[in-house]
Amino acid sequence: MSVLDRLAATVVSRKGADPESSWTAKLFAKGPEKCAEKFGEEAVEAIIEAVKNDRAKLTAEAADVLYHLLVMLAARDVTLDDVFAELERREGTSGITEKAARK
Repeated sequence: MSVLDRLAATVVSRKGADPESSWTAKLFAKGPEKCAEKFGEEAVEAIIEAVKNDRAKLTAEAADVLYHLLVMLAARDVTLDDVFAELERREGTSGITEKAARK
C-alpha cells in the first residue's frame, strides 16, 4: 500500500469524526464546497511556487494539493480507486484523442 493509499484511507476515516478532533474532520464539517475551495487555494499556492522555481516549497505545496484533493474527492464520495480506474481507462490513449472524445 502506497503512502497515497494510506493517506486516502485516513482521510475517509475522518468523515463524520468530531471536527474538534482533526483538521480533516473540520474540513468535512464545513461541507464539500469548502473542501473544493481549499483544494483550489492549495493548487494556486503550488502554481506560485512552481513559477518561482522553489523546489522545496513546490514539493511541500504539492503534498498539500494531494491531501486536499483527497479530502475534496471524499467529500463527494469519489474514491482514489475511482480516479485510478479513470487513469487506467485513459492509459495508452493520446491526450489529444482523449480530449476530443469528451465532446
